[in-house]
Amino acid sequence: MEVLRPQLVRIGGRIYRKNPVQEQTYQHEEEDEDFYQGFVECAEEPCDAYEVVQTQQGFRCTVKAPSLLYKHIVGKRGDTRKKLEVETKTSISIPKPGQEGEIVITGQHRSGVISARTRIDVLLLTFRRKQPFTHFLAFFLNEAEVQERFLKFQEEVLEKCSMDHGVDSTIFQNPKKLHLTIGMLVLLSEQEIQQTCEMLQRCKEEFIDDISGGKPLEVEMAGIEYMNDDPGMVDVLYAKVHMKDGSNRLQELVDRVLERFQASGLIVKEWNSVKLHATVMNTLFRKDPNAEGRYNLYTADGKYIFKERESFDGRNILKLFENFYFGTLKLNSVHISQRFTIDSFGNYASCGQIDFS
Repeated sequence: MEVLRPQLVRIGGRIYRKNPVQEQTYQHEEEDEDFYQGFVECAEEPCDAYEVVQTQQGFRCTVKAPSLLYKHIVGKRGDTRKKLEVETKTSISIPKPGQEGEIVITGQHRSGVISARTRIDVLLLTFRRKQPFTHFLAFFLNEAEVQERFLKFQEEVLEKCSMDHGVDSTIFQNPKKLHLTIGMLVLLSEQEIQQTCEMLQRCKEEFIDDISGGKPLEVEMAGIEYMNDDPGMVDVLYAKVHMKDGSNRLQELVDRVLERFQASGLIVKEWNSVKLHATVMNTLFRKDPNAEGRYNLYTADGKYIFKERESFDGRNILKLFENFYFGTLKLNSVHISQRFTIDSFGNYASCGQIDFS
């Protein structure tokens, strides 16, 4: 990162510049804890963005955060918290590890409390983005007809294309887990799961009911496409999903849900639109049947994972099965699904859902 072009972090509608972080490692300690160097804030402090209460001793502000992130505010040997307190002339109280609660900031000066709150928000956002995704918003596409057609697709591909480089039975999706992802989520507490359920319910009331007409959306799953640019070196092959009546209602619905969740901060903004697809082949499955595409990037402690993959030659598959028909579905629910879980039907376990009818 260039000094003159620092990383920008958006919090509460305002943009802050983040200084480079000096990384120090200590023997026998984890290397992912960054030593806090301080943040360059906007010239104008967001004095109206936070609720700061005046007390007899000065000023007080609280921060809600999942306990998993407390350690990043404390830092190695408490260095991060100490430096924050010194630079902002505040006192910062953090619940003990494993205990849910609020981070409490107190100080003699309102500006110092606000500055500490802003810097803590930046730290929380930075380390939240390093957490692996835990949940995702999705439609399930595992109706019986589609599962049968998918198994037929797999059988015919293996019969006709098994001699092509990298093509074997291990890279096919589990038919019980066929789904259409709207967006990926990092939910680190029961409160955040509940917040997501409430946000999804508001989406239903404010625009989903109008788009769906209170009825299931009838869609077709037909045709295949690949993610990258070289059909001879494919890592992900997916089936296309579209409205049976030719309308744009499904795309409009998922895009508006994505936009709403991005605005709330529950989903980090990466894309402006949802790519409607259902993964049917993925080379990550070759070594790990539970792998989940590009989303396996970080471990629970925020360390980056590099997964070596062996691509497959998809040219014959694309030629022979370009218009393969997987079936018709009636999409009636959006689920908050938990990664690496299985329900009684073999699908991802759902932590909450909304229904159209």
